[in-house]
Amino acid sequence: MPPLASGPQGSDALRPLLATVLDALDAGARARGGPLPAGGPHKVAARIREALGDPLPRHGDPDALHTLVHALAEGAADPAHPLCAAHLHCPPLAVATAADLAASTLNPSLDSWDQAPAASELETLLTHTLAAEIYGHPNPPPPTNPEPTPTGPEPTHLTAPTHLTAPTTHPRPATTPTPPADALVTTGGTEANHLALLLARETHGPTLQLVCGANAHHSLPRAAWLLGLPEPLILPTPTGTLDPATLHHTLTTRPGPHLVAATAGTTDAGLIDPLPALAAHCHTHGARLHIDAAYAGGLLFSDRRRPLLTGLDTAHTVTLDLHKLGWQPIAAGLLAVRDPHDLTALHHHTDYLNADDDTEAGLPDLLGRSLRTTRRPDALKIAVTLKTLGRNGLGALVDQVCDHAQHLADLITAHPGLELHAPPTLSTVLFRPAHATDTAVADIRRRLLTHGHAVLGRARLDGRLWLKTTLLNPHTRPADLTALLRLVEGNTPT
Repeated sequence: MPPLASGPQGSDALRPLLATVLDALDAGARARGGPLPAGGPHKVAARIREALGDPLPRHGDPDALHTLVHALAEGAADPAHPLCAAHLHCPPLAVATAADLAASTLNPSLDSWDQAPAASELETLLTHTLAAEIYGHPNPPPPTNPEPTPTGPEPTHLTAPTHLTAPTTHPRPATTPTPPADALVTTGGTEANHLALLLARETHGPTLQLVCGANAHHSLPRAAWLLGLPEPLILPTPTGTLDPATLHHTLTTRPGPHLVAATAGTTDAGLIDPLPALAAHCHTHGARLHIDAAYAGGLLFSDRRRPLLTGLDTAHTVTLDLHKLGWQPIAAGLLAVRDPHDLTALHHHTDYLNADDDTEAGLPDLLGRSLRTTRRPDALKIAVTLKTLGRNGLGALVDQVCDHAQHLADLITAHPGLELHAPPTLSTVLFRPAHATDTAVADIRRRLLTHGHAVLGRARLDGRLWLKTTLLNPHTRPADLTALLRLVEGNTPT
């Protein structure tokens, strides 16, 4: 019989297998030789087909673990390589990865307490801690109303419904104390944004309309579609961030109820919307506010950069994603909720998981903590990381990658053959060869990918195509950034 990962013999069974995995990872990385396998999709596909062979053979292969891990490592994009800098795809910390192994070995399922007794309590403590990191106290004061702002440009949007009903909210008496803020563990920013819209719909009714900038993450309008909400109002963001005057004009002239989604850390350029001003307009017009801080949420740990998130605590809901600026193995997302009463919308009952008499007897009810049933204990790796590094350790990593971005921007500015889009806000830098066409920019990126030399992203802003670097590796050195620019320069047509 094949051995199990847990139980009395679990550790003895795992030790030699871990040695096999580590050896295969090392061998695969050496065979790859860079941040990405050379040869493009066809060569990688052929290598995987060769390694896999018959996926379901009549007789098993005892070397399958080494063979397939080696092939996967050889064909991987390695986020720990300093020239792999395209996406919000972080190199995970070793301590977090080790914790994830423990989670996989114990295999708790967070859909009922009797499947995850310790993991459920750990998740509760972690989510309350991270929610308090955002909100600080149960009832943050409403933002001060801003001075009247001039009317902004007419928003570009899809057709809005002409008949909208009033919000169906039932406010609690003022004397009722608000419990501390809470958070849900999610698979990432997309699920967190989806949950934010669902909670808003259940609070304000099915005519709730999403209002967001053109800079918002694609998951937000997609969630509105999935939830059957009216077509979103997509506001223009010519400067890269959502303009308060444009939002004021929209909320004044368009019937509600509205859910405004602001962004702290845009995917393309790492920009942060003016959160306090947007929150003030939402308060004035009675709009609900969600802030997608999937990228910039990690600034909470940095004493230097935390002020960039001023206004985060005014949101009804906040998306965080610690497999970005948190260095967690995927997945490690959260949705923070200022008023935990909003979570009653997720309550669900099925007798075999949360029977009434079990709940009355004191067994925690976990089913309303997610739309998923089976859930991994992703809180473990996050808790281990926070406890191991502390605020100062995580903040140092955040500052390190943001400082790398500033250094790269300085190198680009000083280079006569390169053009910088704008000074970085977070760890994203956009640039392009001066006087290059968009076709040439796209070709440079694909050439670097195909040869396995560097992994750069792309972003279309201001009507032009830019090369995008998203620096999430704190071990990157100044020489690595110089080498990256030389690769771009060497692949630029003359």
